[in-house]
Amino acid sequence: MRLKSPEPIDAASVETWVFDLDNTLYPARCNLFVQVSARMTTFIEQRFGLEPGPAKDLQRALFQRHGTTLRGLMTEHAVDPAAFLHYVHDIDVTALDPAPRLDQLLAALPGRKLVFTNGSVPHAQRVMQRLGVERHFDRVFDIVAADYVPKPDPRPYARLVETAGFVPAGAVMVEDMAKNLAPAAALGMRTVWLRSDYDWARDSAESDHVHHVADDLVGFLETLVGAAVEPR
Repeated sequence: MRLKSPEPIDAASVETWVFDLDNTLYPARCNLFVQVSARMTTFIEQRFGLEPGPAKDLQRALFQRHGTTLRGLMTEHAVDPAAFLHYVHDIDVTALDPAPRLDQLLAALPGRKLVFTNGSVPHAQRVMQRLGVERHFDRVFDIVAADYVPKPDPRPYARLVETAGFVPAGAVMVEDMAKNLAPAAALGMRTVWLRSDYDWARDSAESDHVHHVADDLVGFLETLVGAAVEPR
């Protein structure tokens, strides 16, 4: 793990851990989100009668303008968000391997654990169940709870803090998209960016709101609590 902040994280001092879901609880190399993205493209093809190329271009443009493709479809085309989420998250989660080491490390990690995702609760539950880590998280704050306002808009961060009832100064947020850490840092959270080669994930990675950088979640947690729990 590379530290950009002079103060390392003392796990025992952290009251609340806020984790992103996709490409965070599992490594981006699993390519699970590729399935979601492909179904977004297909949804747009069917909705607007487009060929795959133009549909992908529209998907990308909506994402760039609005933070998520869904927000763009809602804002510009009045798409029903429930129908969209149901369709795009109908994926094969067996592409993920169960994660017993992650389960061990989360069990050893002190503090409350939350998931904060631009996806949906059902999608998060399926992913966490497949990984075998659902038991560690007492809340999933999803795009529905955020009133369909996606990260990195500051409003869902404030709503998360209010509804989950925690003090930002005692929290750490872990996320694969560097720009999504800016509002968390502004509220007083410490932040961890999980390094990525994707341009959309690296955006603002060199900014001051990124306090720590790690290659993946298991590796990061190993540095915090790995010595306390023997691998199975």
